[in-house]
Amino acid sequence: MRSTAPLRIEDRGTHVLASLDRPEKRNAIDQELVDALHALCADLEEEPRTLVLRGEGGDFAAGADIAQLRDRRAADARAGINTHAFLRVRALPMPVIAVLDGFALGGGAELAYAADVRIGTRSLRIGNPETGLGIIAAAGATWRLPELVGEPLAAEMLLTGRVLDGAEAFAAGLVTQLHDDGAAALVAAAGMADRIARLDPAALQASKRALRAPRSEHPQVDLAEQAILFESPEKTRRMTEFLERKQQSR
Repeated sequence: MRSTAPLRIEDRGTHVLASLDRPEKRNAIDQELVDALHALCADLEEEPRTLVLRGEGGDFAAGADIAQLRDRRAADARAGINTHAFLRVRALPMPVIAVLDGFALGGGAELAYAADVRIGTRSLRIGNPETGLGIIAAAGATWRLPELVGEPLAAEMLLTGRVLDGAEAFAAGLVTQLHDDGAAALVAAAGMADRIARLDPAALQASKRALRAPRSEHPQVDLAEQAILFESPEKTRRMTEFLERKQQSR
């Protein structure tokens, strides 16, 4: 894995840790960071690993870089600069865990929505205030946020600019764990990655594909994935070991 400024990448054994590293800008997402996310995704598509995303300096990402955003025009909107990067993060083969501390606003929130699991802190402030800047949340919030928190709360957040604090995000299910600070949340994410590392990668990747499939494709997609796994030597090995442990414990 290669670090590409402003994204610092570390191999932690059970997972890859990627830290958004523009603390002087509260990790605002600019073109350079988008390019770095694409480079990281290319590596993880080639060599699937669990990814933990976090931000340096006490914030996840305070939004898109407004100086760049102000100069973008219709062609830039149609190009989906942030949208395609976040879609690629979402489509990674292995789980993506976002550690959310401080501000996760606008594009930062939409990057967080693209993760499979979100772990938060009490200081978290997450939401989409884009309409106050004369634009919409167009990089995933309008379709991902209703799936995550339900349409009524998503509508309030997107139409009024409401920002949730950590406790509210936890109550809404937007984050599944709430910790006192970023260090504790990062430890929790590492523990989750450690549990994931003990599971069958093929079964994990099949589960992600099934989770991402449209509702209309179920249960066919589940049965097709299961049919492949039922022929897997790893499935036989793991189930045999389970039965042997059960027998020995009697």
